[in-house]
Parts: sequence; structure tokens; C-alpha cells
Amino acid sequence: MKKETLQKRTKIANNIMYYIYTHIETNIDIEELSIDLDISKFHMHRIFKEAFDKNIYESVKSIRLQKASNLLLTNRYSTISDVAKLCGYTSQSTFIKIFKERFNMTPKEWRKGGYKSYSDEILSQSMKAKHSTAEFKGIEPTIVKMPSYKSFYIRNKGYNQNIKSTWQKLQTWVLSNDIKNYKQIALLHDNPTITPLSECQYIACIVPDDEEIIQSDRLPDFKISDGVYAKFDLKGKQGDALKLIHWVYHEWMLENEYETTTKPSYVIYHKNNFLSSDDEFDLSLYVSIKY
Repeated sequence: MKKETLQKRTKIANNIMYYIYTHIETNIDIEELSIDLDISKFHMHRIFKEAFDKNIYESVKSIRLQKASNLLLTNRYSTISDVAKLCGYTSQSTFIKIFKERFNMTPKEWRKGGYKSYSDEILSQSMKAKHSTAEFKGIEPTIVKMPSYKSFYIRNKGYNQNIKSTWQKLQTWVLSNDIKNYKQIALLHDNPTITPLSECQYIACIVPDDEEIIQSDRLPDFKISDGVYAKFDLKGKQGDALKLIHWVYHEWMLENEYETTTKPSYVIYHKNNFLSSDDEFDLSLYVSIKY
């Protein structure tokens, strides 16, 4: 496939995903989207599946259920019907059925504490996170307004050993292009507190400080969303970061009555454990919030 064709297809896939995130509470019209992008529905579905390894409808359902799982916990005074509507479901019974298929429990059971056992089971999929002794009670986040970042990236499906080689490829690209000043960012397309780790999309990104001079024929690019985020700083080893994410979503968020948005969380590495000789990191976790 020619490079310009690959870049065009990647841009279409990213535009579709952006549209889903920004219209998740509405009736997403695939026909209308294909007209806006000036491509056939068949072609649009094929491009999206190649990029994200799941079809558009699966992604819509996944993002809606990620939002619902959070709202059920943070919007304590909202009924299940209210939460269903906020996530784009017109029928409460349909929402309950789809929720139960995904989480093996009803929204009511999730609210009553079922989320803890579900989340713990996912955390146990990572041996390093399972054996992490990191504690976060003393962490005080700061609430910040973050800009949008133009990033060059490589996608990695799953939280696995391939992440290290993904970062090594990006480092090779940085050195080959003589990029001096840049940020290393991991975008978490899927919430790893409720998505099996083998299915999570981990996107390793390079954000050059001077984006105007970077033109890449090798790596696709997209914008990381601006907005209001809670920023958590942490130093540690692999496994500690995943445990931190679980603590943020299922303890800090609930105690402080914040609600997440559909914007993906991301990590800015000050020291990247996947590239360091001692496997240690120094990072800031950014979680999109509203109140």
C-alpha cells in the first residue's frame, strides 16, 4: 500500500473515532457519517476495522458502556434510566441487557459494589500490577487545563511486552529525524479498569515541541484532546501505574464526586520505564473530568 494511501486511511479511521467520542450520547448515524467523509459505508467500516481491530458498532457500544460504568458510580442520584439516556440508549431494558452481557451483572449490581470484583479481576491479569505494593492515599492531584497536542504514534493492542518494542521503534524514529525536544505520551483509548488488558488499545505517542517542522512519511498523526484533567504524579515500576489508574477511577473519583468524560486518559512520561535500564518510571497521569 502506498504511503499516501495509508495516511489517508488512517486519517479517516481517526476521524471516525473522534466523531464517536464527541457524539456518544446521541444516535450515531453511520449513513450520515459516511456522507460527511465522502466514502461508502462498506469502505468506512473496512478502514475502521483495519485500524482498531474492531468494527464501528463494537466501538460505539464499548465507549458507551465505559461511560455508563463510570456514571453509575459517580452520578449517585441519577436513576439507571437517566444513565442510559446520557449514554445514548433510548430504552432502559436494552441498556440493562447490553450492560449485563458486557459485565456479567446488572447496572444495579454494579452500583452496589460489583464493580470492585470486576476491576480486581482485570488488575490480576497483570502479574506486576497484582504484586505492586504502591500506595496512593498521599497523592494530591492538581486540576489543570491542558492544550491539544499533535502526536505521531504507533498503536499497540494489549498491555503486553510488545509495548517495549513499540517505544523502541518510536525512539528510533526520533533519533533518525534528529528531534531534540519532545514529549513521550501514552494515550489510553480504553479504560483498563473495566477492559480486559489484552483488548486495551495503548497508543504510544511522540509530541515534538516544534510540531511545524515535523513531517512524517512513516508515522500517522492525530490530535490528543484538550480539556480539564486531574493530574496525578507518580514514580515507580511497571505495574504501579496500572494500579494507580484503578485507584483513581474506583476510589479517588468516587470520594471526590468527579465524573469522567469520554476523552481518553493519557500519561506523560518524564522517565519512560519501557526505555529505561532500571524499568522505573516518572510520569504524570491525566484523567479527563467534569463536576
